[in-house]
Amino acid sequence: MSTPVSVVIITYNEERNIARCIKSVLPIADEIIVVDSFSTDNTEKICSEYKVTFIQHPFEGHIEQKNYALTQAKFDYVLSLDADEALSEKLLEEVKQIKAHCTKDAYSFNRLTNFCGKWIKHCGWYPDKKTRLWNKNKGNWGGVNPHDKVITQPQTTTQHINADILHYSFNSIDEHLKQIAYFTDISSKAAFEKGIKSNDFKIFYKTAFKFFRDYILKLGILDGKYGYVICKNSAYAKYLKYSKIKHLHQNKK
Repeated sequence: MSTPVSVVIITYNEERNIARCIKSVLPIADEIIVVDSFSTDNTEKICSEYKVTFIQHPFEGHIEQKNYALTQAKFDYVLSLDADEALSEKLLEEVKQIKAHCTKDAYSFNRLTNFCGKWIKHCGWYPDKKTRLWNKNKGNWGGVNPHDKVITQPQTTTQHINADILHYSFNSIDEHLKQIAYFTDISSKAAFEKGIKSNDFKIFYKTAFKFFRDYILKLGILDGKYGYVICKNSAYAKYLKYSKIKHLHQNKK
């Protein structure tokens, strides 16, 4: 007997991506739930063209929104995707096999990111293993916003599938920099609330080591021009995060 799967997707102004995401899961989805935080573009209209349950819900955070989406799923097994993601053909076939012979509580996959038209195989961006298909009774979303991850209960049985979620991230370098500014606002506040502190030395070595790790140790150099850009931007993100943490503590004083 096939294991039914609920596909859950959260959206906000995803008219560029949502159709690709939905179409990639149609062969394996027993239901598709889209939880939207009041998009102002054509996201809802595009979703209405498919057999999708479209729910609007206020956005309180990435983790909170994804956990709310879990509560809307009819079936125990949930496949959670971001709107800018899609299943590769290989992963689609693997999920079909999982549905036919489901033996684990949770499954993780690789995530392969497309940056400005290039698939990135290094820079610390790949294989980027993510748990995305699991029994929702055995785990939910946790982590620190905006970097959410699935936290499973002890004794949860897991399996890694060596196939790719395709992540269509940024069409331009400017898009990446805008997301870095937005995400470091969130991550610095979360770190500040946890009591994490920063100073000039920490800002320097966190930034320098991030670039060295991703470009040299993680072989970002092999990804050419965009490998360098990604590693430079990732180091800049560290710089911004720890600079913002420092300023938050200064303002508190």
